[in-house]
Amino acid sequence: MSDFSSVMRPHLERALDAGETLEGLCAAAQQSAFKGRALAIGVTDRRLLLAPMDRRGRPTEEVISILPEQIASAKARGAGGGWASVVPEVMSSAAITLQLKTTDGEKYKLNLMRGTGIFGKLGGGEDQQQGIDALGGWFDTNRAHS
Repeated sequence: MSDFSSVMRPHLERALDAGETLEGLCAAAQQSAFKGRALAIGVTDRRLLLAPMDRRGRPTEEVISILPEQIASAKARGAGGGWASVVPEVMSSAAITLQLKTTDGEKYKLNLMRGTGIFGKLGGGEDQQQGIDALGGWFDTNRAHS
């Protein structure tokens, strides 16, 4: 388990509901108009969990929970606006920009690097790859909510 996983997994596991499982964990950079920050994305069997991190990779705030029905739109790296186009992009690209808009108006622009290929270790390695695979699977499973 990487240092990232050993710090963030317990933090996200504390946010799980009874019977909920953490299926994957990956790191992302969130971009907004005036700032950027690092986030851990936890993928559960029920929802996405976003956990902001400080500059040293430690959790800083409460965990943000996003249920499938709370996603108003999702697109990945120019892949269009529907959930169906998110899955192939997340599963095939070396670097992914995932844009989410929730039903309450929150917007998330998340940049993720896959853990494979020539720069795989820099991208988080096997833990990152497993997290991104879980993220793609989550979108695939929850398409009906779009």
